[in-house]
Amino acid sequence: MSRTNVKYGVMKNFIAIAFIISLGSCDLIRMKKGKETLDERRQPIARVNDAYLYADELKGIVPEKTTKDDSAARLNAYVNSWVRKQLLIQEAQKTISIDEAEVERKVLDYRYSLIGYEYLNYYIRQHLNDSVDDASIEAYYKAHLDNFILKQNIIRGTYIKVPKDAPRTKRIKDLMFSTKEKEIAELKSYCLSFSAAYHLSDSSWIEFDKLAVNSPLAEIPNKIQFLRTYGYYETADPSFLYFLKVDEYKITDNVSPLEFVRQDIKNIILNKRKVELAKKLEDEVYENAEKRKDFEVFRK
Repeated sequence: MSRTNVKYGVMKNFIAIAFIISLGSCDLIRMKKGKETLDERRQPIARVNDAYLYADELKGIVPEKTTKDDSAARLNAYVNSWVRKQLLIQEAQKTISIDEAEVERKVLDYRYSLIGYEYLNYYIRQHLNDSVDDASIEAYYKAHLDNFILKQNIIRGTYIKVPKDAPRTKRIKDLMFSTKEKEIAELKSYCLSFSAAYHLSDSSWIEFDKLAVNSPLAEIPNKIQFLRTYGYYETADPSFLYFLKVDEYKITDNVSPLEFVRQDIKNIILNKRKVELAKKLEDEVYENAEKRKDFEVFRK
């Protein structure tokens, strides 16, 4: 599973939830059932033809301890939104045929979905074990290697971009190849003081294109051949010097190193646990209700 697919799934769920929330606001999507008249016992706030919004319908819109200005802004935004929604609904009713019973059923379904979603989140927060050990991650990785095929070239190594007028630039290469702790610390200090961008060698992998952005390295036509040819490379443009040392690389269409996808696998395992907890909760609620005879299904 690629990182893009994971992010897309999360974003799709977020959009769906936002859509449910917007539809679940009964005041905003209230359908006009025949001609309404003003309820003299209630304080009207807004009117769209014969549909009214009343003050008591605004309860809960503004959280407690909200400042006066923020309260006014929130209420104004809500009222304006209500007016716009009512105008759109009434225009739709004049223009097309709407099955209001079906709309009401959908609103009810969305309301139940939202309430269920909130309870599931609460249950998962209370019961989720968010600790994933290395053995579980490695086991999942080995069992699903085909899901972790690289879509980009990645490297482990050191990259430094410094202005041409930076001091001691001739020492950078020696420091990059040094294994002495003192000189490794010196290189890090140098980068913090003078570099415009840097990535120091450690156990982490990074996409080569991400590393090469805003440098002449980004213009290399055949990056796979470049990585196979150069373990060390220097280049320059009118303003900067660029230093690259490649300790290890993996090219596209090969299996990702475990370290590159470790966090993705952890997220997958946690998501699987969440799905299992949701199923467990649903089964428990149903089975307990069945034992108590809380429900009946009347068949024809």
